[in-house]
Amino acid sequence: MSIDYLKKDRLAYITINRPEAMNALDPAHYDEMIRVWQDFKDDDSCWVAILTGAGDKAFSAGADLKTLIPRVTGLAREGQEIGDWNFGGITRHFQTWKPIIAAINGHALAGGMEMVLACDLRIASENARLGLAEVKWGIIPGAGGTQRLPRAIPLAKAMEILLTGEPIDAQEAYRLGLVNKVVPQENLMQETEKLAQLLLERGPLALRAVKQAVLQGLDRPLEQGLELELDLFARMARTADALEGPRAFAEKRKPNFRAE
Repeated sequence: MSIDYLKKDRLAYITINRPEAMNALDPAHYDEMIRVWQDFKDDDSCWVAILTGAGDKAFSAGADLKTLIPRVTGLAREGQEIGDWNFGGITRHFQTWKPIIAAINGHALAGGMEMVLACDLRIASENARLGLAEVKWGIIPGAGGTQRLPRAIPLAKAMEILLTGEPIDAQEAYRLGLVNKVVPQENLMQETEKLAQLLLERGPLALRAVKQAVLQGLDRPLEQGLELELDLFARMARTADALEGPRAFAEKRKPNFRAE
């Protein structure tokens, strides 16, 4: 199976290893990605994940047009349920408050871009290109592209990307706020790991509470969002990590967080 899954020092590396197919997902890899992400979610020893693709040409070209897409469209034509269509294991009916970083090493197209949109932080190589090309093939994004992209960038630009199917380059993605940083290809994993290590120094439960507060608060009125934030604040205040943080500050040392 060409999904590389490595756990090291509380950091999980998930690499789509099909460079010969632009790291597109066929049915077997689709199923494996669901399994891998569920394992990351359930493993208390993993605090942060990095998602990337093998090689230097593509993060992922999305669903394999020769195998996976025909299977799904065939079900639809037969009047059958498509199913959850949790593409990449993180785009639908999957929830983890652990931070996920995308290391975008080249083309992130269609479902590949939808996986990027489902990540919390995004670092792109200079050769990265991001797009939702589904309309070129007579279909539409089905793994969150029409919903997450307009929430991430200005509506007019999101509509341009969705309706034309044309990709944007890394610098344009950075200008729009779609990615956090653009770096040379050879520095991509180094910079991504640097960001991951920074997160690993923070309170893991606090990071998860922040992510939950932001994502669940987006679609709520401000007052309800503030109530959610206060509830999570109180919950964090009762943790051992919340005692350790101020104690470490007073003792002029780094906190020893335990996710407790």
